[in-house]
Amino acid sequence: MRYTLFDNQRDVIILLARILLMILFVMSGWSKLTGFDGTVDYLASLGAPLPAVAAAVAVVMEFFVAIILILGFYTRPLAFLFALFVIGTAVIGHPFWNMVDPAKAANTVQFFKNMSIVGGLLLLSVTGAGRFSVDGR
Repeated sequence: MRYTLFDNQRDVIILLARILLMILFVMSGWSKLTGFDGTVDYLASLGAPLPAVAAAVAVVMEFFVAIILILGFYTRPLAFLFALFVIGTAVIGHPFWNMVDPAKAANTVQFFKNMSIVGGLLLLSVTGAGRFSVDGR
């Protein structure tokens, strides 16, 4: 009874959560797709293994899979896969443990923001997409 508001709006809240979790990735993925060579160069500068392959994976995950998650299609497995992807990007892109300030401070925040996103993705992998989704139909 205490949570009636949330229970009654569960599917709307899950839809909003999917959109809010993925909108950053759609925008970032589009940028990587339209500036693919720059993405490859950037990943090479970070020391990412196989930067061209890593860039392609980033585009697929951040643009295409993010859109699929917004639509709520194969939500549980894709949200879990996306969580693993975000952990990987945090480790490669924000290795604060190898840095000194001020870069360390900025990358510590970015790393833990990624971990917060992972938390949301793991929750989505457990709750599913809700009624307002392809999965819900």
